[in-house]
Amino acid sequence: MGKKYDELYEKICHPANLWWAYKAAARGKRYRPSAAAFEFDLEKNLIEIEHELKDETYRPGGYHSFRIQKPKKRLVNAAPFRDRVVHHALIQVIEPLFERQFIFDSYANRKGKGTHAALDRCTHYLRRYRYGMHLDVRQFFPSVDHEILASILARTIGDQCALRLAQKILTSGDGVQADEYEMVYFPGDDLFSRQRPRGLPIGNLTSQHWANVYLNHLDQYIKRTLKCRAYLRYVDDMLLFSDDKAQLGQWRGAIISYLQSLRLTIHEESAQSRPVSTGIPFLGFQVFPDHRRLKPSNGYAFQRKLKDLAGNYREGKLSFRELDCRVTSWINHARYADTWGLRKAVLTNAGLLEGING
Repeated sequence: MGKKYDELYEKICHPANLWWAYKAAARGKRYRPSAAAFEFDLEKNLIEIEHELKDETYRPGGYHSFRIQKPKKRLVNAAPFRDRVVHHALIQVIEPLFERQFIFDSYANRKGKGTHAALDRCTHYLRRYRYGMHLDVRQFFPSVDHEILASILARTIGDQCALRLAQKILTSGDGVQADEYEMVYFPGDDLFSRQRPRGLPIGNLTSQHWANVYLNHLDQYIKRTLKCRAYLRYVDDMLLFSDDKAQLGQWRGAIISYLQSLRLTIHEESAQSRPVSTGIPFLGFQVFPDHRRLKPSNGYAFQRKLKDLAGNYREGKLSFRELDCRVTSWINHARYADTWGLRKAVLTNAGLLEGING
């Protein structure tokens, strides 16, 4: 306990940072069994984490995995609550080191950014350029290579204790997304390449942050080397705009080649330039220069879900507060498109029209 640490790791282990990390991890989840159990003996649990971090005896626990269907089919990996506290403690301290490196038009998991800011920026570019192109990475989270990510983290995190903690969390995710990954071989690979540690658990705060860290090199390449002035990214969804359709095609080829250095590929068949007047698919919407449409699959999926929720509410299996929260969440998402008629129809069919408020 008398061991000296660099300033960065001292901040991670500091009781005030761990207290903040607990509050952040528990936000909106205090009544879940894992959070409630941790809070029941809060001081003891936080002191234990502090000691484990200072002694460097902390070891992440196992993941509980489950599948979700929306916004796309994915395997989500939930870490134990105490591990989520550690994730918040680490990211709170190291995030500013990376934040200053990111481009302006990276919108996922950043303060002051988010889905709706990304949609507004997309509209901004749609009104200024003739052509647009949407690219997305195939199997992004399952594909993230641990060796490459560790190398990127080490270039910025000079504190070896903090780096070892990050490495422990990164290693804990090895294999949790293995069933979601379809092996891709890159130039220079051999048979042992299949055994490379890879995959970020979908659900970890660290994974959300490290997705931006991992793809920041691509952002810099597109902005600095390709000189694309109109570019934005939300996690692994990217948009590029230009008045020259041929230029977009050239950029597409260059991006495919560059992504090999990150051991990533894109969905090449859908990565095609198109006139902005036809709209660009982005974050569950079809975005046009003067309006947006919610993808039909989104509306149909929520209509089915709402029917079940309304039935559970009427049978007393769901509280009004839970029902209201889920309906309001979808309304607030859908209202960023021209969906007044859709929202009215969906809520009317479920007998919940009084829940809509514009």
